[in-house]
Amino acid sequence: MTLGAGLFLGFIILQRLSELVIAKRNTARLLARGAYEVGASHYPVMVAMHSAWIACLVFAGYDETVSLGWLVLFAVLQILRVWILTTLGPRWTTRIIVLEEPLVVRGPFKYLSHPNYTLVVAEIIVAPMVLGLVWVAVLFTVLNAAMLWVRIGVEGKALAGLRDGAIGANS
Repeated sequence: MTLGAGLFLGFIILQRLSELVIAKRNTARLLARGAYEVGASHYPVMVAMHSAWIACLVFAGYDETVSLGWLVLFAVLQILRVWILTTLGPRWTTRIIVLEEPLVVRGPFKYLSHPNYTLVVAEIIVAPMVLGLVWVAVLFTVLNAAMLWVRIGVEGKALAGLRDGAIGANS
């Protein structure tokens, strides 16, 4: 394994695992406040897809040279990730949780309807490109597009009647 690829892959794995811990904690707190989940049936498919994406990165990219240009772009995306997470704070989760409170309209939500989904689309392309894995970027971009088509549709329906008073925690 090259050092650069190992460090990059280790970062992605640790980041995703820490996000699952944060999401689980935030989900429990939101549900305790009276929020409810929608789209739970597609959640395991989404987790499987993201797990497969990471597995492909690890098994196909462990011995690849890191592209500095793509790595810089990935680092910029991490700034957007921090901005999204800090803007949503305890409302951020990996599930679609509907809370009867006003929509978040500050931070990146002022400019994009779904900044977290936009970030994930970019990461699914950029992270494989850091390791020169074009096929992983293409394959998982298509799979993620299908997943987002389902997910955004479910979220949109859940929030349709609540647009003036609630938010899906992972919008």
